[in-house]
Amino acid sequence: MKTENKSDGPDWDGIVKALEKWRKNLQDDENSPSVTTVAEHYQRDPWSVLVSTILSLRTKDEVTLAASQRLLKKAKTPRALLALGEEETAKLAYPAGFYRTKAASLTKIAAILIEQYGGKVPADMDELLALPGVGRKTANLVLIEAFDMDGICVDVHVHRICNRARWIETSTPEETEMELRRILPKKHWKGINALLVLYGQRLCRPTSPYCSRCVITGHCQRRGVEKSR
Repeated sequence: MKTENKSDGPDWDGIVKALEKWRKNLQDDENSPSVTTVAEHYQRDPWSVLVSTILSLRTKDEVTLAASQRLLKKAKTPRALLALGEEETAKLAYPAGFYRTKAASLTKIAAILIEQYGGKVPADMDELLALPGVGRKTANLVLIEAFDMDGICVDVHVHRICNRARWIETSTPEETEMELRRILPKKHWKGINALLVLYGQRLCRPTSPYCSRCVITGHCQRRGVEKSR
């Protein structure tokens, strides 16, 4: 794992400022990831955020948002989800990717939360990671969006863009999280995921990114980019 020293590393303030300005100027209302939208709609309710985050895995934002709204309308609490049952939970989660697996995980999680935490979602990384189907991305996002705690959520977009720009050099999203924890100023931890996810969806695509429209081109070395628009 290699990266530049903090003294000669990325201009994080400049990068974040450019991305925030770009997001603010979008000509539509879809300028936040689905989980952030759900968190805002449900007043940062930890259960709602956890449900939406699990549904979001390998699922497009628009599908995640619709599925989250359908499910949370009938399952506002872990007890309500258990009352629905796994089959009905799966129907409401459809067509989110791996919806049956996610329904099974949510059913198990609901039971654990009731039995061990009084129906509440724990605000602790290790306890979240012990829940079925919860990885570091999900745990970080719950801590950030529901509990306003410091964390760095790394998905495929964050991992790809940070390595493409050569801000870091890592092999996995977990390595990326740990490296960003080392070099990214803490004031940017919570917001970096939302900015880079949106940027990855709109401009910095996996193949043939829109480099001609990039607002952070001066901060990017375009590692591995063979074709762009």
